[in-house]
Amino acid sequence: MGERAYHFDPAAHEAELVPLLGALQALEGAHPQDGARLRRRHPRAGGGFFTASQLLAAYRALAPRHGWGRPPEEMARLLRARPVRSGSGVAVVAVLTRPHPCPGQCCFCPRLDAMPTSYLPEEPGAQRAVQQGFDPARQVAIRLAALAANGHPVDKVELSILGGSWDAYPSGYRRWFVERCLATLNRWNPGSPPPDRDPEADGEAGWEEVDAARRANATAPCRCVGLTVETRPDLVTAEGLEPLRRLGVTRVQLGYQSLDDTILARSGRGHTVAASRRATELLRRAGFKVLAHWMPNLPGATPESDRADFARLFADLGLRPDDLKIYPCVLLPGTPLEEEWRRGQWRPYTPGELLDLLADCLAAVPPYCRVARVVRDVPAPAVLAGNRRSNLRQEVEHLLARQGRPPRDIRARELRQRPVEPGEVAVISLRYPTSAGGEEFVQALTPEGHLVGFARLTLPRRPAPLAELEGAALLREVHVYGVAATLRRRDGTAQHRGVGRRLVERAAELARQGGFERLAVISAPGTTEYYRKLGFADGALYQHLELAPARGRCPGGHRDPQG
Repeated sequence: MGERAYHFDPAAHEAELVPLLGALQALEGAHPQDGARLRRRHPRAGGGFFTASQLLAAYRALAPRHGWGRPPEEMARLLRARPVRSGSGVAVVAVLTRPHPCPGQCCFCPRLDAMPTSYLPEEPGAQRAVQQGFDPARQVAIRLAALAANGHPVDKVELSILGGSWDAYPSGYRRWFVERCLATLNRWNPGSPPPDRDPEADGEAGWEEVDAARRANATAPCRCVGLTVETRPDLVTAEGLEPLRRLGVTRVQLGYQSLDDTILARSGRGHTVAASRRATELLRRAGFKVLAHWMPNLPGATPESDRADFARLFADLGLRPDDLKIYPCVLLPGTPLEEEWRRGQWRPYTPGELLDLLADCLAAVPPYCRVARVVRDVPAPAVLAGNRRSNLRQEVEHLLARQGRPPRDIRARELRQRPVEPGEVAVISLRYPTSAGGEEFVQALTPEGHLVGFARLTLPRRPAPLAELEGAALLREVHVYGVAATLRRRDGTAQHRGVGRRLVERAAELARQGGFERLAVISAPGTTEYYRKLGFADGALYQHLELAPARGRCPGGHRDPQG
């Protein structure tokens, strides 16, 4: 954790640190693996090793005295712990809301009085929330400090608000939670301690405070470039779209869990597949990204029925989510599922059954979807029955590699830390239909097929759910990959090579050819300045780009990437 660096005195360990830091800063063309090898050769006196955060703090403190000329940013990349934390272009900060009742009665969900529904105190993110009394400001500050101490740039942050069904919380609490998060981003700096804990951690705020925090974040040194909340499909309404946008939300996680009404009913979900379709279409028509949750091995399911269920995720035009989390059902103590298990009415899939099922699922994901998770981060000791392997995704990918059928989803093709030459990047579009209209998945690809970035463009064919969007094409996402580059540097990474501009220009051209005179983008609080520079004008909830009339129209129809 980053907190260890706060209390670390480099001067007290200088004799041990100088040989290691000197060797590290002298490495040329080094990879983080080289740094890890050097660290293992220089253990601490008394046992153990210096952490990345301690080494970075020591380098900053000792470099002037010892004449080390390597920029701290390069040392950070060399020492960066788990580069995947910012390898998708932004640093993700997850925070949990306080415990609150959920309208569902899911048989697999733990319900602890001191925790949000479905969360366990042993989960890493939940542990941080409990330690900070669910105070959003302290959660954000502690997480930023940990990321920065380990060498991750934190001036571009994707804020992920977890903790259950967002729309079930009181509206005043929702406004207060977001305002506290944004205000912390606005004033955070590496040298400042976390804010004092709110004694209530359960406040209320008006729209004026939220609007002020959003405006300030547009030019803050630590900007929110994406804001995600999670909720149930049956809680998504047309009336709730405007508050989501006013808070700055850009992505919504939806708990589909299953696409079989019988299994949903047996699991106690309290909603139908039709509710998932309605919520997905409504959110897509308002420009939101949709991240779906899907659970194999629910009561009543079999590996064969789960394969058919998964296929419906992308065959059904009312679904086709942008992102996906796969959470195999596991047995947690104190849940209604425990009784079914003891009566022999439910059993977890065997390791082989689960591995084969997940391999078939991952191989079937289309190129426009990103599989964010293949297993939930539940500590093994908390699982009574079911999967306890935290590296399950790695096992699935290894199996697919042996079978010669690599996954095609976004995450499998991301550029990550590979170098890229802008002139070699090709921008192409993949078209597919949904119930909301035509989708254009605009991709920036290297000659080897690595994904440098992408944009999601929706060409609606139904009336807009919000008046501001009437007649507009929707730019729902622009994302450029590579390790997160800071806002003030141009270091050759894909994020600062004009790839984003090319994607936006291609999306605008496709919208123009589709007969639209305006392109609306669902910007986050921290991306408004970027889109202003591209010619977008601020609206009440979105930003808009006027399009010149096209000379011709795109041919009708959309090629289905599933077929």
